Amino acid sequence: MNAGFDRIGLGHFAGIGDRLARRATIIGVSCGRSLLWLLAALIVGCGVWMLTPSKGNSAEGEPRKSELATVDPAPATTPAASQAAAAELDHLRISSQTWRRGGLGSKALVTFTLRNDNDYAVKDLEIVCAFTRRDGSHLTDRSRVLPEIVSMKSRKTFARISVGVINVNADQAKCSVIAARRA
Repeated sequence: MNAGFDRIGLGHFAGIGDRLARRATIIGVSCGRSLLWLLAALIVGCGVWMLTPSKGNSAEGEPRKSELATVDPAPATTPAASQAAAAELDHLRISSQTWRRGGLGSKALVTFTLRNDNDYAVKDLEIVCAFTRRDGSHLTDRSRVLPEIVSMKSRKTFARISVGVINVNADQAKCSVIAARRA
């Protein structure tokens, strides 16, 4: 059976394929060149941007004050005033303390009872906890200010106070009061 499909000329389509292949090659080469030029321009632009001075590190104009920490001389205090401040902490102590891990084992939760044997109430208690390994070597210190008031001649229990993130090797904790203010 002859359907007569041999009369359709397919040579025309073969010529189109050659022309498309040539055009694709030319377009690919020109796009590749333009991408290389774009990359080169980007590299040069970044280099120029890195070399230009910014406001923060320019040496012109008025001299800037250094942002590094400076040590200021301590104000002169009388020995009586420093002894009075130390006397406040003499009658303020932690009578019992325990600690445990919280927050997937990375936080320290401290429970302690604070005794105030002073004749006045205290507030803004600052505690510091020192954490050590099982062998007794020091790991880290964490401090916390508690904005609580402890009445005079009384005790107050603080339960599960988070003092911060601690080392995974911490085995023991020793907390102490380092500062307090009169209420």
